[in-house]
Amino acid sequence: MIAGASAFDHSDDRMARRNALVLAAAQAIGGASAPIVISMGGLVGYYLLGDDKSLATLPVTAFVLGVASGTIPAAMLMRRIGRRPGFQLGALTTMVAGGLAGYAVIIGSFWLVCLGTAFAGLGNAFVQQYRFAAADTATPAFRPKAISWVLAGGVVTGVLGPQIVILTKDALDPIPFAGAFLTQIVLGLAAILVLAFLRIPKLPPAPKGMGGRPLLEIARQGRFIVAVVCAIGSYGLMSLVMTAAPLAMVACDHTQTEATLGIQWHVIAMFAPSFFTGALIVRFGTLSVIAAGLVLLAASAAIALSGITVWHFWIALVLLGIGWNFGFIGATALLTETYEPAERSRVQAMNDFLVFGFQALASLMSGAILVTGGWEIINVAVFPVAGVCLLLLGWLKVSPDRGPAV
Repeated sequence: MIAGASAFDHSDDRMARRNALVLAAAQAIGGASAPIVISMGGLVGYYLLGDDKSLATLPVTAFVLGVASGTIPAAMLMRRIGRRPGFQLGALTTMVAGGLAGYAVIIGSFWLVCLGTAFAGLGNAFVQQYRFAAADTATPAFRPKAISWVLAGGVVTGVLGPQIVILTKDALDPIPFAGAFLTQIVLGLAAILVLAFLRIPKLPPAPKGMGGRPLLEIARQGRFIVAVVCAIGSYGLMSLVMTAAPLAMVACDHTQTEATLGIQWHVIAMFAPSFFTGALIVRFGTLSVIAAGLVLLAASAAIALSGITVWHFWIALVLLGIGWNFGFIGATALLTETYEPAERSRVQAMNDFLVFGFQALASLMSGAILVTGGWEIINVAVFPVAGVCLLLLGWLKVSPDRGPAV
């Protein structure tokens, strides 16, 4: 929690460097659960379901719902018990998730797979807090680097997770996919051991009587509305397309390995630009970077609609990842302009609830749309949503005086 960083002694950044490296390693290892679930969730759903495949992407949706429902409790729990035990509990949840999902595939239970991926989402809700924890003991000068180091772990995650899938998905042949899910047990255990080296003191209690404005008053601000809508648009479109992509690739006669590699490059594209997105925001402005992200999302859809070769899929997924990065990080930066420090936790919580809630809806709709309308309809849906977000950005750009409230 960046807001609480000032509560710690910042005489130097030795502890902050150590913590950032520990969290980067934990991100690389523990965070690999997400691409494992994302790359296989739709495929295992398709494998286990009968004639009606419309719920094939439900395991991915369950994962997203797990993240959405776990983000706020994870933050509250760690404020109570501290970062290290909280993060280790999250890694333990990932171990349980891997065991559940792997066993579910072995016995052929689709709904138990969904329960397992939901637990994986709960574990990932703790991983989402790593970048904030990296700033807890850092000076303001080192804080951006601390966050970047953790994001560097996310790039490793984008390679590690899909490679694990490729190497282990047939480990329990003739039962596919179970082996890859079971590797989450090893990943969770490794993350627990790495996190044992984390040293972040517990935050002091928040001052009473300093809660800030009512949440509804904050939510009425034009900037808040645009920030949240653009965050939902960026994350929702990314989830809609990404969730369907592995199924669509296999349906177009590409191999499961090629589909997994597509997700690998997509995840790398999601995280790698983070090293310079902040600099782009400083140079060109928040609204311009969000707009660039939305244009890239539309470009991704256009490429996906232009052909079904493996390169069409891969390039579209890379652009989808970069577009998400610009759109979502830009929207997050815009959101920070709408609240005071005392209001931060409530506003961020509401934002995350809305964003992850709509992401879950998008991933659930993805399978049904793919089965009934096809890959083309999935990508056509990108244009109107991106268009609405761009119109809102234009409204805020030309009418800055209307930004504070509506």
